[in-house]
Formats: sequence, C-alpha cells, structure tokens
Amino acid sequence: MGLFDLFRDKPKSDLPKSSPAAKWADKAGDKHAQNYDRQEAIVHLAEIASADAASALLKRFTFTIDPSITDQEEKELAYNGVLYAGKEAIEPVRAFAAKAESLAWPMRILKDLLDEEAYIEELLLWLSRWDIEYSKFVDPKIQILTALEDLKHPKIREAVEKFLVDVNEPARFHAVATVLAQEDAAAAAALASALIDQESFRVKNKIAEGLLLRAWPVPEDKRDAMRNALPPGYNLDGEGRVKKR
Repeated sequence: MGLFDLFRDKPKSDLPKSSPAAKWADKAGDKHAQNYDRQEAIVHLAEIASADAASALLKRFTFTIDPSITDQEEKELAYNGVLYAGKEAIEPVRAFAAKAESLAWPMRILKDLLDEEAYIEELLLWLSRWDIEYSKFVDPKIQILTALEDLKHPKIREAVEKFLVDVNEPARFHAVATVLAQEDAAAAAALASALIDQESFRVKNKIAEGLLLRAWPVPEDKRDAMRNALPPGYNLDGEGRVKKR
C-alpha cells in the first residue's frame, strides 16, 4: 500500500453494522481494492442473498476498472448476486436507479426479476420523472426510451409522446422509434406535429419513413403544414398518407 492509499477516501457502506452484508459491502464497492479482495466480497454478498446484499452489490456498477475483461466478469458476478436475492432486490434496484448515471444494469436486473407487464410499468414510472427541458445529463432518459422501443403496451405511446418534442435530439429520435413501435395509428397526429416543428433531419426522416411504412393518415388540419415540412423525396397523397415522390 502506498502513502496515497493511506489517506484516500474509501467508499463507506450505509448498511447497519448488524447486517450480515455490512462486513463485505465496503470492499465490494471499492474501485481501488485488490481484484481478488473485491471479488471475494462480491461472492460472499451473493451468498447472503438479501436486500442489503443486493444494495451493496449494486455499488459495483458505479465504476470501471482495467482490464475491461475483469471489469465485465466482476459486473456479471455482481449481477448474478443481485438476482440471487430475488424479489428482495427490487427495492434496492429502484433506489439505485433513482440516482444512477447509467440504467443499463438496473434495467437488465429488473427485466429478469419481473414479468413483462411489471417491467414495463417500472420503466414508465422511471420515465415519468423526466421532463422535456434541457438537462446536462440525459443518458438515463435515453436508455429508458431505447428499452421501450422493444416493448409494446397500451400505456407506452401516451407516456412517450411528449418526448417527441424533447429539447434533446437523441431523446426525440428514440421517442419517435418507440411511438412507431407501438403500431398505434392514433400516434399519427403527434408524429405529424413533431415533424412539422422538427429541426433534425434525422428525426424528420425517421417520422416520414415510419408513417410511410404504416400508411397512417395524417389529420386533415395538419396536412398543409406537413407537406411543407416533409424531407426531400416524400409527399402526402389526397388521404393524408405519406408517399415517396
């Protein structure tokens, strides 16, 4: 151990000392610990299989180490350890996700722990905490929108439509993809409005191509503005459906 290591801050667990997981929590979440010691702590926490253990294991997803193969192996070990806790892990995952800079692992865990209906409800709850205004860090919002692209549920379209006019272009792009994926023609009006006011050529093309493939008619009151806003190569026919020129 070097002189710097004597004085550097070490992660402190917020678990009560009486918790069986407390003994291993700090080491499992310490980026600067020896790999062997950290991995041993992860294994012991996995064996405890409790909410406290899951909470401690989730800290492993907050940092990256070299080499990348070791980093991935440890995260997979922590991931399986959280799963061992079963339903006890759900609340710790929710608490972790509320503050996490990335939701990739929390979403993966909940997808395995919950049925599809409950998983979708969870993602929509997380999404409801976001608005469409500027935010310096929007990765979690985009991750949720991206995850919803692969799912279908009557509630998804209404929950995602507001993000069609998000100030963040990637958020708008993934919102379009998710709304289109619901295969609900009722989305045509919102998609048309988003295209009319759209500055991103990428998003405009995504909307135009999606409406073309689905042949959803645009509401009559939006057709004139839509014709003027469509990207090159597209037009509307007499029934308000997007066509290739």
